Amino acid sequence: MPRAPKVQPPKPVIVCDTREQSPWSFSDAVETVVGTLHTGDYSLLGFEGSVCVERKSLNDWVQTIIHERERFERELARMATFDFRCVIVEGSYADVRDHLYTSQAHPSSVFGLSVCLMVDYGVPVLYCHDRAIASRVAERILRRWFEKHQEANA
Repeated sequence: MPRAPKVQPPKPVIVCDTREQSPWSFSDAVETVVGTLHTGDYSLLGFEGSVCVERKSLNDWVQTIIHERERFERELARMATFDFRCVIVEGSYADVRDHLYTSQAHPSSVFGLSVCLMVDYGVPVLYCHDRAIASRVAERILRRWFEKHQEANA
């Protein structure tokens, strides 16, 4: 008797916000589309109000938390309503320590504000070594969130 073809589970579809200026690339394990997100830079199709990832280069992160903090706190307050949310920084703690960003902000201020934002808004800030690692971490987070959601609804 012939075997029935194995049914492949659906691939997660990552939504990249239309305003994202330097989008990440992802592996063939996911599909990607461009769409309008009200919060964050990346989400999953069908779950745009449940999961979000905010991407920041190290320079943008420092600029945002030092000089645009009030605006960013409004975004963090929106993010806090999501089932899963995080900020992924394309840089490491060592990069902050070694002041490898253009702002004159002191590294201790950057560390302190990062901690305050994590604690005050419950939004994890993940410092990744570089852009390539940051995109891999984001993809894995979104894939895992999708897998858990699929398992819960099976």
